[in-house]
Amino acid sequence: MRILNFTLCILPGLFLPMAAMAQSAESTLKKIAETGTVTLGYREAEPPFSYKTPDGKIVGFSVDLCNRVIAGIKQRLKLDNLKVEYVLATPATRFILVKNGKVDIECAATTNNAERRKVVAFSYPHFQTATQFVTRREDGIETLDDLAGRSVASASGTVNIDQLNFINREKKLNIGVMPTKTNEESFKLVVSGRASAFVMDGILLAAMVAETKDPSKYRLSEETLSKPEPYGLMIRHGDDEFKSLVNATLKEIFTSPDIETLYAKWFTSSIPPDGMNLNLPMTPALRDAFADPKDYLQ
Repeated sequence: MRILNFTLCILPGLFLPMAAMAQSAESTLKKIAETGTVTLGYREAEPPFSYKTPDGKIVGFSVDLCNRVIAGIKQRLKLDNLKVEYVLATPATRFILVKNGKVDIECAATTNNAERRKVVAFSYPHFQTATQFVTRREDGIETLDDLAGRSVASASGTVNIDQLNFINREKKLNIGVMPTKTNEESFKLVVSGRASAFVMDGILLAAMVAETKDPSKYRLSEETLSKPEPYGLMIRHGDDEFKSLVNATLKEIFTSPDIETLYAKWFTSSIPPDGMNLNLPMTPALRDAFADPKDYLQ
């Protein structure tokens, strides 16, 4: 009887977390079907992945991928029309927006790592980049060691600021880390000379430099603060049905000629609103990732 009582006492404890987990992971497809609306998270200024043009359009490589996912959702739910609602998601707010259901898919440039996968889920990778830093050429800064004792900016809520803090401690560089709310704030600190460097994903730094009036004034570091890591479209944790649909749509794009067209549109062509061209051909590593899409679990 003691064993039986113990078992009966312990079983509810085992099932409750599972029930709570199922309840929190509401079916995204069910929610979309009931509301007739899909919510996409976007960035205000994260070209070429996700940004808002002066005329109010939400565009970018990640946004185009999400639009293709929407077509897949309409087909799965047999809907002729589906309202798209855009929600601004900053580095600091993006995870809570996805977790609490305010955003169904975050269409931006968010790094997939093990810590983040504890609270959200990610699609197959759609890009790879490493953490670098940008400086003004006139300051003569080339390496991390050159940043010793200087002020360095990075956006809160990013893996980049965590990497900067770790290296700062490990190498005892005595860097004054300046957290900001957005990437734009960090870059402005470098432009004005109030910060010696801005630490962020290399591709995003390259895009911000390319948008300036005189890109030659800035230097993108060759040294990296991380190994290359993937971006993924961010979705709710535990919703395997929705994740499967997102990944199936992406796989169809990645393994067809469509990905060459989409990539060229955003990375090797002039993009709105001012015709910036990153001139960034697809790397062999990214081409391999597209050819055989799979979950990133490192």
